[in-house]
Amino acid sequence: MSTQGRVPSWLHRDSAQLPVEGELPSFDGSTGWLNSPPLTSAGLRGKVVVVDFWTYTCINWLRQLPYVRAWGSKYADRGLVVVGVHTPEFPFEQEAGNVRRAVRDLRVDCPVAMDSDYAIWQAFGNQYWPALYFADAEGRIRHHHFGEGEYERSETVIQQLLAEAGSTTSDSVVSIDGRGLEAEADWATLRSPETYAGYYRTENFASPGGVVPDQPHSYDAPADLRLNRWALSGDWTMRPHAPRSNEADGRIVYRFHARDLHMVMGPAAASSSVRFRVLLDGRPPGAAHGADLDEDGRGAVVEQRLYQLIRQPGHITDRTFEITFLDPGVEAFAFTFG
Repeated sequence: MSTQGRVPSWLHRDSAQLPVEGELPSFDGSTGWLNSPPLTSAGLRGKVVVVDFWTYTCINWLRQLPYVRAWGSKYADRGLVVVGVHTPEFPFEQEAGNVRRAVRDLRVDCPVAMDSDYAIWQAFGNQYWPALYFADAEGRIRHHHFGEGEYERSETVIQQLLAEAGSTTSDSVVSIDGRGLEAEADWATLRSPETYAGYYRTENFASPGGVVPDQPHSYDAPADLRLNRWALSGDWTMRPHAPRSNEADGRIVYRFHARDLHMVMGPAAASSSVRFRVLLDGRPPGAAHGADLDEDGRGAVVEQRLYQLIRQPGHITDRTFEITFLDPGVEAFAFTFG
């Protein structure tokens, strides 16, 4: 006998574990759509929907992306629709051209609502990147998850909601081997937190005299930094979201403990390029270099995005990261680790 349209007994048992959390909010506040005509909550009735809140420089979302991409591919013909909602964290992420480039470069193929005014974010009452909301075919939110992890649980929820809607699914889950920025963090050795560089949210800033907001200032970096402290050296203007280098050879130093170190940064002037060189404990990074520089530590900031600067292949311990910008005009927004 065919099982098409029948819900397995184990899913009946689990249904009570997925309470109705509310109706799927409207996407009407979108400032534009990519990969799709505009979608509506009413138009998605009959489909199981996963709403994925993201912003393209978020390392946590980048590590989640291969799972969401795989679910969209695996279950599309069984009634699943993944809707990405791009809500910007930094001002440059509001620019439609930057989001279009990120969608292309990061292989985001699902419909994407650009939420530059935070209208959809507010409609959902969301507070996190990444955030996943799971809606059933009747347009009711039945589950949510904030941050990375719980991928098997999330896929099981998708399977349950599809089965409730009459679709046949297996109980197998996707297996992901993330590469590059999509590789899972080395959680066992990760002891450095995300650190914002602009004065609105920065912490652990170690340059003597502290932050001088909104005006050019000559900063110095201490010779010895404690773990998870960072400093500027050279002439910088500390702005709300990012310090901006005013002269060549501006430096940033960070004492960290993690396999990976990334920076969110970009040229202050559109279509410009800022060369840099990275040292690790005073030497070129060699095999520990990230994807955006060579073994000698040389690279260039050419667009506003997240740059992978360090990926250590061996033993992880406290290290001193140093980046020198050989040209003026860079903005450094945040450090993230993995």
